[in-house]
Amino acid sequence: MTAYNSVRFRVKPGKDQEFLDAHKNVGAEWPGLRKANIIKTGEQTYCIIAEWDGMDAVANARPNMIATLDNFRHTLEEVGPGLVLTDPVAGTVVLELK
Repeated sequence: MTAYNSVRFRVKPGKDQEFLDAHKNVGAEWPGLRKANIIKTGEQTYCIIAEWDGMDAVANARPNMIATLDNFRHTLEEVGPGLVLTDPVAGTVVLELK
């Protein structure tokens, strides 16, 4: 069953391009990853949305996701009160709209 994950980020001032560059080859060889996009949601804020073959593929990719995060962790600020540097969520599709 198709699954998606999204992760919110807040990038430090002046680090936007470094943050984006760190993602250029993300997922090129990750099994089960169908597509991924980075969306600019505001000043210094971004969200990654990725489509996967299923939740197993998301779970199996977590070590790769963490390794990628380690490459650009220094570019991030806390996302918000009570949150650390990322705000990740994932789940399966329960209603396909279009």
